[in-house]
Amino acid sequence: MRNAITIAGKELAGYFVQPVAYVVMTVFLLLGGFFFFSLLQRFAQLVQMYQAMQNPQVLQRINLNQIVIEPLLHNLSIVLVILVPAITMRSFAEEKRAGTYELLLTAPVRTGEIVAGKFIAAATFMLIMIAMAGIFPLILVVFGNPEAGVMLSGYIGLALLSIAFVSIGLFTSSLTQNQIVAAITCFGVLLMLYVISWPAQEGSASILSGLLRYLSLPDHFSQMVTGIIDTRDIVYFLSLIFVALFLTQRSVESARWR
Repeated sequence: MRNAITIAGKELAGYFVQPVAYVVMTVFLLLGGFFFFSLLQRFAQLVQMYQAMQNPQVLQRINLNQIVIEPLLHNLSIVLVILVPAITMRSFAEEKRAGTYELLLTAPVRTGEIVAGKFIAAATFMLIMIAMAGIFPLILVVFGNPEAGVMLSGYIGLALLSIAFVSIGLFTSSLTQNQIVAAITCFGVLLMLYVISWPAQEGSASILSGLLRYLSLPDHFSQMVTGIIDTRDIVYFLSLIFVALFLTQRSVESARWR
């Protein structure tokens, strides 16, 4: 485990040496701020409209979480589909391109520790970025009266989603020495997991439809955004992370024995 932590520290420091990390973080926060204040403005306009209509019953049904936080988190999840490949693409591909991959494989560390170190570093970076985006719900807590539990559940879902994205990104990066190919492949896989349930939305309740819905990332994420933390959703994200990391470890292990 010590080796994994050492690799993670080196990798995490490497993120902040490269300008890509700052660009990704800036884009994420700027887009998040744009979405947040646009949704907040829409909420204020709805409140003013119903106040002018003198309809207190409708005003009581207007939910700050549903109108602001839920759309914000869904928008941020789509942004992560685009940004996570830019962060993970260099994890293994850059090592191969620079010629340091062979040195890493011949070092006295296990392949599992190499994968774990790179995963911890990338996941930590994503969690830092999401924590910085926590300023948006804090603004609502200070100036409004949102449901804190629902917001916390949504951000936990966003954190699990980003970590799952990272594990998939590491796997695609381990398959090639070209960073662009790794990023595009990761983006394709994430996009597929986003749209995989579309054919089942209007289909019958067959076994295939149920399987497609279970594999769909948005279906599990949407549950947590609404404040429902179901063990099935937690198991789904953890299983996805485990499978992706296992495949990454096997990919790295195969390179060691070539």
